[in-house]
Amino acid sequence: MSTYPPTLSALAPKAINWSIALSILLILAGLFAILVPPFSGLAVTLIFAWAMIISGITHFVFAFKTHTTGGVLWELLVGAIYLFTGIYLLLHPLDALIVLTLILAVYLVFEGIVEIIQSFQLRPRHGASWLLFDGVITLILAIMIWRSWPASTVWVIGTLVGISMIFSGFSRLMLSLAAKRALNQSL
Repeated sequence: MSTYPPTLSALAPKAINWSIALSILLILAGLFAILVPPFSGLAVTLIFAWAMIISGITHFVFAFKTHTTGGVLWELLVGAIYLFTGIYLLLHPLDALIVLTLILAVYLVFEGIVEIIQSFQLRPRHGASWLLFDGVITLILAIMIWRSWPASTVWVIGTLVGISMIFSGFSRLMLSLAAKRALNQSL
């Protein structure tokens, strides 16, 4: 029995196969998120709540690693805000989903405006019109969410997360398949 670690050429096929499997799972999870957007929206809200709680705990830990009084107080304050917000989101997930949908609409308004401004700044360059197109579509999406809010809460977060998961899954799958072809050609 050899005590040497496996070589890269021995690990690569396994890693690529795992990547393909994870890609397929990501695509399926995205489809599920789109098919059941209220459930996936709540799941995103709960994940966000737990991330806030963990961030709050982390700030408390870092507070005791800080060597200045102002740093300790700042870390404790930020940690308390994160922890309180996370617990509140966890205890009131429907309210949190409504607020997250509104925050998303506001974010998309600002993103659309920035993209439109950038497209005019980059105007003589090729591809600037795509940035303008992206900005207009982003603004239209923001207005759709805003005008139907809070009713849009039921579908917005879950649907957008599902779409993102599907695109990420397909991107990862195509990259994995290309790596697999390259590996097979090198053998």
